[in-house]
Amino acid sequence: MIKTCVLAGGCFWGVEELFRKQKGVVKTRVGYTGGTLENPTYEDVKKGHTGHAEAIEVSFDDSQTNYKNIFHYFFSIHDPTTLNQQGNDIGSQYRSAIFYNSDEEKRDAFETIEEVKQAGFWQKPIQTEVIPLKTFYSAEEYHQDYLQKNPGGYTCHFERY
Repeated sequence: MIKTCVLAGGCFWGVEELFRKQKGVVKTRVGYTGGTLENPTYEDVKKGHTGHAEAIEVSFDDSQTNYKNIFHYFFSIHDPTTLNQQGNDIGSQYRSAIFYNSDEEKRDAFETIEEVKQAGFWQKPIQTEVIPLKTFYSAEEYHQDYLQKNPGGYTCHFERY
């Protein structure tokens, strides 16, 4: 069965590029969620006034992976301890968040956060929000698969552990 989750961990280009290579991931899509403006564009979101975060929708085959594996990987590729910032990207549109769509996903998100805290890799408190998904708006086509189209493009994401 194919399941999806929506994650925000800074600039969506780097997050998407790393997730596309993970076992069980069958599709990725970048977009915006968590704000109040309907049908936001990149030009709207980049200003930081819409409440939306740059996010990625990850679709995965649950016979090969699960929410907790996806969430653990998410915490390994961005810094969840910085509030509204990833690398040089600063603003609420670059916040760390898990946007859940089911009780299972919500439970697994909170359990994963606790497991990550217990592992002790991050020395500062985790700032990741766990909030209900309302609407995920797909980003413009030129943002989809951006680092595939532009291999030298900007990213501040990498596997930290």
